[in-house]
Amino acid sequence: MLNTALYVVTVVLLIISYYKDKKKTKMSLKKAWKAFENILPEFLVVILLVGVLLAVVNPDVISKIIGSDSGWVGVILAAIVGSITLIPGFVAFPTAAMLLQGGAGYMQIGAFVSTLMMVGVITMPVEIKYFGQKITIYRNILAFLFSFVVAYIIGLVVTGI
Repeated sequence: MLNTALYVVTVVLLIISYYKDKKKTKMSLKKAWKAFENILPEFLVVILLVGVLLAVVNPDVISKIIGSDSGWVGVILAAIVGSITLIPGFVAFPTAAMLLQGGAGYMQIGAFVSTLMMVGVITMPVEIKYFGQKITIYRNILAFLFSFVVAYIIGLVVTGI
């Protein structure tokens, strides 16, 4: 129901925008379409990979590796994978939801998403170029450690550990 309401509001606002300035509205729609075209391949590839992973690997294996019973070892593994993976946020959250449905634990997914958003092993060369090696390394180490704080808090809130 909420989705339908959001779509209706969006369409109404788009109509108002078109009424006020047709040229700007058309230009913004073209820009939005270009952005959608740029995002779609990444989104589809990650969703496809996670879908294949969930289809091939049964939920028991996911639960053993990053399930709630995997404990801190699973949190560490999820944090390492999140640190070296380059996935945009709009793909990370649906991916996390699919992994949760596949048997992953909340703490593990918290660490995964936290490191995914905050730690940039892949993007380190660019970051070093702009901020310097020392700051980049410190920032990434602190972000990695903070992901465990996030995982612990999620564990407290969700499971009451």
